[in-house]
Amino acid sequence: MNARERMLGRLRAAAPAQVSGDDLKRLDDSIDLHYDNRRVALPTQTLVESMQAALTASHAEVFRTTEHTWPALIAQRLQQANIKRLLLDTSRAEGAALQQALPPDVATRNYDQPIEHWKAELFDTIDAGFTVARSGLAATGTLIVAPDSGSPRTMSLVPPLHMYRQLRGTYGVSRLGAIWRTFALTIFAFVAIAFFATLLVTLGALD
Repeated sequence: MNARERMLGRLRAAAPAQVSGDDLKRLDDSIDLHYDNRRVALPTQTLVESMQAALTASHAEVFRTTEHTWPALIAQRLQQANIKRLLLDTSRAEGAALQQALPPDVATRNYDQPIEHWKAELFDTIDAGFTVARSGLAATGTLIVAPDSGSPRTMSLVPPLHMYRQLRGTYGVSRLGAIWRTFALTIFAFVAIAFFATLLVTLGALD
């Protein structure tokens, strides 16, 4: 076994096992029961304000809305950001609701095949990804996500909008500054990936 095979073997061994829906439901119920017994009852408004304050402190954009009006708000924000191709899971109720609210000039794409089959399309043509948080911690502004096959973690890491928003929000740079820094970071990321792939091949050849 060469170095490349050993490295891949360790990565595969560390991969999380598939969890059934029933197991996840039992885990959710157990967590809810545990914290229901320990939770100090606070008014909903207090929790909302605490969550918003913590998220805002982390340079996140927070918009208060309702279960009926959020699709229109998100659609409006996407249009303002000039998003043309959106990655989302239309098999989920939230994804379907947002798709219906989007203007005609915003195309949608589902994550319906392995990344190896459409990597170029994902990184070159997708402007943004839409995912749903399962829950959150109001005290810290922590969002809890549960990635699955229809909404993998990759969807929230689509580089262009993710990097651009992080640069503008966290470092307070101008729009033009964020654009060229995003471009530079994207180039650097691809160079780093190419270097790592070359290293793996070299290690395999030398072993």
